Amino acid sequence: MLYDLKLKLDYTYDVPVSGGRHLARVFPLHSPGIQKVVAAGLTLSPQPAEHSVFVDFFGSQVTALAYRSPHDALEITMTARVEVERDDPDIDFSPDLGGLRAEIAAHWDLGARSPHHFLSASPRIRLDPEITAYARESLGSTTTVRQAANDLCLRIFNDFTYDGEATLVDTPVSEAFGLKRGVCQDFAHIMIAGLRGLGIPAGYVSGFLRTLPPKGQPRLEGADAMHAWVNVWCGREAGWVEFDPTNAIRAGQDHIVIGYGRDYSDVTPIVGVLRSAGGHETTQAVDVIEVP
Repeated sequence: MLYDLKLKLDYTYDVPVSGGRHLARVFPLHSPGIQKVVAAGLTLSPQPAEHSVFVDFFGSQVTALAYRSPHDALEITMTARVEVERDDPDIDFSPDLGGLRAEIAAHWDLGARSPHHFLSASPRIRLDPEITAYARESLGSTTTVRQAANDLCLRIFNDFTYDGEATLVDTPVSEAFGLKRGVCQDFAHIMIAGLRGLGIPAGYVSGFLRTLPPKGQPRLEGADAMHAWVNVWCGREAGWVEFDPTNAIRAGQDHIVIGYGRDYSDVTPIVGVLRSAGGHETTQAVDVIEVP
């Protein structure tokens, strides 16, 4: 599948700000076997005084920006063409939980894809006994790690309500679990916390999801949004498998990756500091358009 992407982030400040330094993670990831980036570009307004690009530990392309002159707005627009190459044969090569623990112990690589980075608490995910107990229920009716992850994915979809007003970007995972409401970020964090509590390596995926308008309705420009789902290490033979608990599916041809991390903090679209005496408003618009 070939897609044209557009992400537009707008920041409007109550009073002019200055001294801003930001890190933006908005480019889609080039990942063999998952997706290929054909072309990508970034438009910035106003232009920064300093601009550089580097790749972080987990492989995300990071754009570093620095502003010195006062400005009352910031606009970041990313455009790209991406070919999704996912091929999931739907064959389960994963071991049971005991076998997985043995394979983790025998895994000595500490690179970005190592399961060891995704087993313990991370900045936005604390291991919670209640979430672990909830996840453990998925072990009772399954025999392999992949089956358990898929069962937990389906249960979160059925037991939780999508509600864009229930949580904020910094809502703790335990609070979202107690509410049984939230958005894709919350559902991904809950699934990750549950799997890690069982000793199953799990990480966060940030990206886009192609959506289709209702039949007979025109597609609204910018109506899509950024999405989040879960990456689960299912053993030496199965490797990493991606699950989308918001939609009760495995990631497929409509899922486009921006980056992988331990949780949202590793793939936040933009973070930074600036000097200001007021608040700001943020808007986000996403377009994911299939190219015939």
